[in-house]
Amino acid sequence: MTAVFILTLIGLLLGLAIALTVHYFGVPTDPLAEQVAELIPGVNCGACGFAGCNDYVEALVAGKAKPGHCPSQSADALQKMCELLGVASEPHSEKVAVVCCSGTDQYAIRRAFYNGVNDCHSAMQVAGGAKGCVYGCLGLGSCSRVCPFGAIEMRADHIAVVHPELCVGCGKCVTACPRRIIKLVPKSAPIHVFCISPERGAVKRKVCNAACIGCRKCVKAAGEKQMFINGFLASVNYENPPDVNVVTVCPTQVLRTEAQPAAVAAAEASASPAAAATKTAS
Repeated sequence: MTAVFILTLIGLLLGLAIALTVHYFGVPTDPLAEQVAELIPGVNCGACGFAGCNDYVEALVAGKAKPGHCPSQSADALQKMCELLGVASEPHSEKVAVVCCSGTDQYAIRRAFYNGVNDCHSAMQVAGGAKGCVYGCLGLGSCSRVCPFGAIEMRADHIAVVHPELCVGCGKCVTACPRRIIKLVPKSAPIHVFCISPERGAVKRKVCNAACIGCRKCVKAAGEKQMFINGFLASVNYENPPDVNVVTVCPTQVLRTEAQPAAVAAAEASASPAAAATKTAS
């Protein structure tokens, strides 16, 4: 009984000491900052340009930042934040990440088998990775591991695929990729070029059967200034993107939608009436 009494007394004294410490030495909180913080998802992705959500909240309350720079914040939460702060949000277009590579095991030539640390940066130090294309996806998942939203899937055929419905465009995967093949593009863009190799078409085809060969067919099929050719690599003008039907003219199916893997695109192309007619003629 005495022990229980002593423990209870110690607990009360400690509680009193904590209460006095908070009362005299505690840092007063800003009610506005607390309200603003409740409207931030709190994932600390850094896409807003600050070290974390707390730093962004402090900058907002201090008037050093404007609402609208958090990609994972909903439109309703942004509107409430603007009303609390009495400011208007800056225009902010939604973006998603795209892994600009089609080099799955089905298409990319392997020059070696990598047996080391399961990390893309480590593989880069060992002869540039296992695949023949020195510009392609290393396939070890460094990007998927840093994604705070689980938006990047590491497929069994050694290529990363972004799920646009989960991606908020925080950009962590962009900095995590040692090959710099991941880009942030407008979420509304219908098609992308899934290749970044600047080499000549013949050189690319020696190491990957799903590379952009610079044939210019997409440029001719698209509207004016909707597609460009930079050397031997096609690119989409995201400010004036072409219609999604332009993908049908690409002979290697490297120009496609983000939800259409290269293997599916090739299968659809081979099953199309035009492809069937070509096979019959040959």
